[in-house]
This record gives sequence, structure tokens and C-alpha cells, in this order.
Amino acid sequence: MQAISAYRKTFPSRQQVLEQTPDPAVREMLLYMEQIGCDTAFDRFDKQQPQCAFGMAGVCCKNCNMGPCKITPKSPRGVCGADADLIVARNLLRSAAGGVAQHGAHAREVLLSLKFAAEGKLKLPLLGAKRIREVAHAFGITTRGQSTKRLAAKLADVLLADLSRALPEEYRSIAALAPAERQKVWKKLDILPISAYNEVFDAFHRTGCGTDGDWESVMKQFLRCGLAFCYTGVVAANIATDALFGVGQRATSKVNVGALKKGWVNIAVHGHLPTLVSEIVRIGRSEEMIALAKEHGAEGIQFYGICCSCLAAMYRYEGVIPLSNAVGAELVLGTGALDLWVADVQDVFPSIMDVARCFKTTVVTTSDAARLPDAEHYAYDHHHSNIGETENIAKKIVTRAVESFAARRDVPVFIPAYEVTAEIGFSAESVQERYRGFGALAKALKSGQIRGIVNMVGCNNPRVVYERAIVDIAEELIKNDILIFTNGCASFPLLKLGYCSRSALDKTGAGLRAFLGEDQPPVWHMGECVDNTRASTILGATAAAAGIDIKDMPYAFTSPEWANEKGLDASLAFRLFGINSYHCVEPPVQGSTNVENFLKRDTAETLGAVMTVNTDPKALAAKIIEDIDAARAALGWADCGAPVRTAPPTFALHAPEAAGIGA
Repeated sequence: MQAISAYRKTFPSRQQVLEQTPDPAVREMLLYMEQIGCDTAFDRFDKQQPQCAFGMAGVCCKNCNMGPCKITPKSPRGVCGADADLIVARNLLRSAAGGVAQHGAHAREVLLSLKFAAEGKLKLPLLGAKRIREVAHAFGITTRGQSTKRLAAKLADVLLADLSRALPEEYRSIAALAPAERQKVWKKLDILPISAYNEVFDAFHRTGCGTDGDWESVMKQFLRCGLAFCYTGVVAANIATDALFGVGQRATSKVNVGALKKGWVNIAVHGHLPTLVSEIVRIGRSEEMIALAKEHGAEGIQFYGICCSCLAAMYRYEGVIPLSNAVGAELVLGTGALDLWVADVQDVFPSIMDVARCFKTTVVTTSDAARLPDAEHYAYDHHHSNIGETENIAKKIVTRAVESFAARRDVPVFIPAYEVTAEIGFSAESVQERYRGFGALAKALKSGQIRGIVNMVGCNNPRVVYERAIVDIAEELIKNDILIFTNGCASFPLLKLGYCSRSALDKTGAGLRAFLGEDQPPVWHMGECVDNTRASTILGATAAAAGIDIKDMPYAFTSPEWANEKGLDASLAFRLFGINSYHCVEPPVQGSTNVENFLKRDTAETLGAVMTVNTDPKALAAKIIEDIDAARAALGWADCGAPVRTAPPTFALHAPEAAGIGA
């Protein structure tokens, strides 16, 4: 356990987060929350130390009731005879299956919305008609003479089949959309999935007591889960979202807690499901609801967002303001400025209820799968039998927000004065339109004007200083002419701290700055987590324009602060395409040399990509640049010169004035 002991020493304390987190609004809110006696994720993380070394190494098995078993030199096998390799592999596979189920459930909800809208059960317009026809054509669905609704229904059926089929048949999303070179690799490795449901089902079957005893066989199923996650949990969800709500467009947005408005009915949406959120925003902007808000003394109704529900909405509905990722949600609630918190699914921590009670913020849950104690519940039922009531559900929720505003006049509000304007809404369509295809990106890469492209995504984790790793890596990359794509929780510090703004051009290398011109930032924000599809589409199209396989391009994927099962799958999905992944948080595999080697070394030969972990973000950034330069050299492309290094920043703490409220 020596490696785990050394790794644990890198975990920051709450005080270190205060001293080093890059967002001054976060620092002020942490100090304010301490003054009013309100715990946050950072306090609870401190109280959990030291975390269990066996669990962190992945060698604790609880899969049957003969355990839990932990592996030590004195006890090298569990009760059933499973060794460290098998236990670590089984635990990793179960995590991957969990990620497939989570993103798969997201995909299922949006696909059902698409199908119900096409059939008239859900009264939503199909705003992505062009996208529907393009994808239908790619799937070989006849489009000529077909109405948009009919095509949408057929497309939903195809994607739902990939989600749920039991009979072994072709995974149509992969056959239609995956690069031919990658399909050959996956077929040779025998990792093509049957369906997302099947691979999750099989994963839990294999890892149950006394079933699959070969760690290599378990890891093959791990790879199948990665493909199911990618093509159903991400690609299908993205297609359905764009089909329903349109691709969106380039726009600007205010970002960070300083954009909170006093005197308004303030509604925050949190989670990952866009259907009900879209209707809540529409209803909240109606003349009827604005008049109701003004009758209760408000200036109007303003929408904000936490996590992906916000990111899906902000470039489709003007004025939805992103505030924070999931880990910082308690800090946003702690401002006291929010009247209603709408929580759907995933990354909604139970702790928000404790803070909401302190500030009389009404919390509403909207999914049968995601309840919170003492929250009000306005949702579709388990069978979606009330899907036709979407407008009425949305109206009830917005009305509750107005009522909550009227009942909270005595609540003190503390808003740190930090906000920026960010450029948002980048997509394959917007890039293609601006550059008339993807040849310009390919040319800039080949010449060295752009050194490489990195997709920076993922959640946040108290094992590293909050948002510090993301910002440190981004700063190193753009300074060295590396273009960054971003989405999901990792994008929030990049939004909040100006990296998605044109002002960040001052921190950008000369080559990349010349390519971007004066009106584009060096970090392109593409939306929510399933909008990884946007990034991969641009990466694939640019590689095709260069005449090079994706695996050979100067690309990288990084989720510096990844924290959950979806994050494990997201990085695996990019490695399955031959793109290396880079992280500051270790996966729970250090109890097995074989499984750790599988992730960090062995897949170099089979997939053309590996996982790299370094808890030092500056060192990790240097490794990304080194590997991108190696890829360029292998292609015979222009030498970009020695990388430029950035000195670490210094910080000063400023305590806010106490507001005198107890929590």
C-alpha cells in the first residue's frame, strides 16, 4: 500500500483549497460558509481522511456476503479464491457498467422525448429537422418524401434498439457512425457490444460470485462497456437532444455567481435532462409568469444553471446563466439568492437540502429516479404516463418559484462580485460554417500554427485542489498553441475565469492566436457532457481532412479532476478511438499491477492509446505537450519548438464580512 500512502499525501486540505483554488468567488464563499456554520464538500472530505487504502487500491471486494474481502500479503485471495487482479478488474468493470447505466438513462429519457414528440404525445416542436435528416441518412433510413416527425420516430426506434436489444445483432450506431479503421480494431478485439442494456447486464453477471474468474476476460467486457457508453450514452443522447432542441448557436453568456440578480425570481436548474428544463424556461419567460412575478414584487424571472442542464440550455435559450459545477453547488446555494432549485438527475448531492433549508430555498425534484428528502416532487411517473402533462408540470414549478420568492424576503443575500462574459455554443456545424469545412484546422495543425487539440472535460474531485488542475493545465496548453475543446463540469472554471473569453488571447501562444483571430477564444465551449460528440465529430472530420487516422493525430483527452463512474467511461471512450487520456486522479487499480498496466501501458498496442496519471497538473500538461509533439514528429509535421513553461500563481485571501445568519 506504499503507492496509495504516497498518493493520499497529495490530497489537499480545506485550507489548501482556500489558498490555491483559482476562482476568488469560490474562496469568498468558502469563508462565508464557514462563518455561518454551513458544511461543504470540502469540509466533509477533510473529515473522511484517511480514506480506506484497500478501497482506493481497488482490492476490497463486497460482491458477495462471504466478505468483504481485502487482499494482503498474508491473505492473497478472497474467500472464493479471487486474487487482486480479478478483484480490481471486477470492481473496475462494475464502475464502468454504472457509468453506462447513468449516461444510458440520460439517453433513454431524451430518446423517449424524441419518440413521444414525433408521435404527438409530447407537445414539443422538433427544432433540429436538419440534424434529423442528416443522421437518418447516415443510418440508411430513406429520407425522401418522409416528414420530419416520421423520420424522428424511425431514428428514435433505431437508437432505442441499440440501447436495449437482447438478440445479438449489429450495433447500428457504431456501424453507421464509427470510423472504419476503428471498427476493424474493435472487431478484431471482439469488443463490439450487443446493446447498452446487454453489456451492463453482462457486466454484473460476470462479476457476481463465482462467475468470470479471468481478469483479462473481465477487462474485455470493460472495453465493451466503453463502446456502449460512447455510442448510446453519449452519441445517441447528443443526437436526440439536437433533434429536439436544435444544435444551438454561437452566443455570449454571463458566468459566475456575480451574475446573480437581487430582486428577481431566481431559478436554478441542476442535472442532465433537457426536456422539462426547456419547458420550464419557456413557461418562465411567458407574459403570464412574468406578470405573476411582478405582482409579487419581483423585477422578473431569471434562470441559472448548475451542471449539464444549464450547459444544454444556455446556448439554446438566451440568458440562462451558468454558475457552477456539481461540487460547488452548495456554495451557490449559500449566496441566499436562489428562490427555487430544480433538480433532475445525476451529480445532485443530497447535501444541497441542508443548505437549502438554511436559506429557505425551495427544492423541486423532477425525476422518479432521483428523489431528495423533504424536496417537493413534480415529475414524470415511472411509466411516463403523464408525459402529456409537461406544460402543466413546468407551470407548477415556475409558480412555486414565484411563491418562494415572496416567502424569502427576510433571507440575507451574499453575492461575491465576480462575473465574466464567455463565448459559448461551439459545434461541428459552427466550425464548418466559419472555416468552410475542416481543411483549415487540418492545415493549421500540419503547419504548426496549432500544435495540437485537447478535449478537456470531466467532473471535479476534492482529491485535488478545486478547479486548480483544470486551470493549470489549460494555461500551459494554450500558451503552447494547443486549442482546447471543453464541455461538462470541467468547463465551469474555464468559463468563470475567462478562458472561454477573447481576453484569454493574451495568454495564448502566437501561432494559435493568429489562427483564432480577434473574435475567438482559445477554449471552445461545446456544451454539456454528451456534447463530447461535438468534440469527437470535429476531431474526426479534421483527421479526415488531413488524410490521417484519428489515432495518429496530435490529439489528447484530459479529465484532470474526474470523480465518478461516468468519468471513468468517458476517458475509456476516447482511448478506444486511439486518443491518449490524461488525469490528476488515480483510478482504483493500484492493488493490481496487471490491471494498472492494462490501462496505462498495454492498450498502447491494442487501441493505440493509454491512460496517464500525474497528480501534478503542470507536469501532466508537460506530458500532454510531449506526447503531442511525438505524434507530430511521427507524422513528419512542422516542429513547434520547445514548450513554454508558466510559473505557478500566488494567491491572497480576503475574508468577506459576516452576514450574521446561522445555518
